[in-house]
Amino acid sequence: MMGQLDSDGRLSSSGTFTVLSYNILSDSYASSELYSYCPSWALSWPYRRQNLLREIVGYRADIVCLQEVQCDHFDEFFAPELDKHGYQALYKRKTNEVYSGNIHTIDGCATFFRRDRFSHVKKYEVEFNKAAQSLTEVAVQTTQKKVALNRLVKDNVALIVVLEAKFTNQGADNPGKRQLLCVANTHVNVQQELKDVKIWQVHTLLKGLEKIAASADIPMLVCGDFNSVPGSAPHSLLAMGKVDPLHPDLLVDPLAILRPHSKLTHQLPLVSAYSAFLRGIGLGLEQQRRRMDPATNEPLFTNCTRDFIGTLDYIFYTADSLTVESLLELLDEDSLRKDTALPSPEWSSDHIALLAEFRCVPRTRH
Repeated sequence: MMGQLDSDGRLSSSGTFTVLSYNILSDSYASSELYSYCPSWALSWPYRRQNLLREIVGYRADIVCLQEVQCDHFDEFFAPELDKHGYQALYKRKTNEVYSGNIHTIDGCATFFRRDRFSHVKKYEVEFNKAAQSLTEVAVQTTQKKVALNRLVKDNVALIVVLEAKFTNQGADNPGKRQLLCVANTHVNVQQELKDVKIWQVHTLLKGLEKIAASADIPMLVCGDFNSVPGSAPHSLLAMGKVDPLHPDLLVDPLAILRPHSKLTHQLPLVSAYSAFLRGIGLGLEQQRRRMDPATNEPLFTNCTRDFIGTLDYIFYTADSLTVESLLELLDEDSLRKDTALPSPEWSSDHIALLAEFRCVPRTRH
């Protein structure tokens, strides 16, 4: 991170705050078959949880959005351990209509915030299964309902938290104004062939966030593992506010849930935090620039396994009310490849952590 550190290692500029987004790789998915290149001791949960905790605590982020956090690990480990470091915890586990395993090991999204920096105002839970039920009731012919639900019901969720800042950068000209912040944390469906489901989940989340934005003039962060590479339709919807009607992803739409394509829009001025880097901050950081993809303005990768390397994770922010002050350095592929891929003894997830420092700016009126 670039920035002035104060005595306890925190960034000292009082009007800024930091946000971490990290898919920590749930133990239930960390099989030795899938990650055979990782030594079994380094893949074991007792080792990984300590290494992950050490990493997460070390970032000293004000807000932490984690994905793939198992129910039991949240209750027994992350919530109590991060509580010791001053974090309040909120959790939304995935639904279990498709999932058939142990209910206690189902994973979900966990959002933590530092009590000395923020207070909790409101929590919204998004269950895409519920949205699927509603959609199929109105938009799908009776004969197709079962097929539609089989395709759309995937147990993914989002956790949306509204926080109030305990610090201010409003200055003397605007005393007493509450500084609210809305933070969405999600993990979108992983199956690559279900392109329509991914787009629909992202669109559903954005429409929910638009409703919150309409009810309160509030900066927004949209964090998580979107299981979508730069240039995909879900990424385009997030970053551009629309999807080109000729986008190849839109060809996969057996239920016609994406039509008309003109509805695939939203009004939130979202920008990816890491893409802001190439827009001009930190021009001298050549080493970091080499870890970015000039074609997409995104990191070259946030997920690195033996079979896949690419960007799936993002921190989006509303650019009319927030500005990026600094970013956590990205890892470079060469340093990871000495251990074949992620996870490794050094890094305990197959994803990397993203972290950005933001400042609230007075919203520009058009």
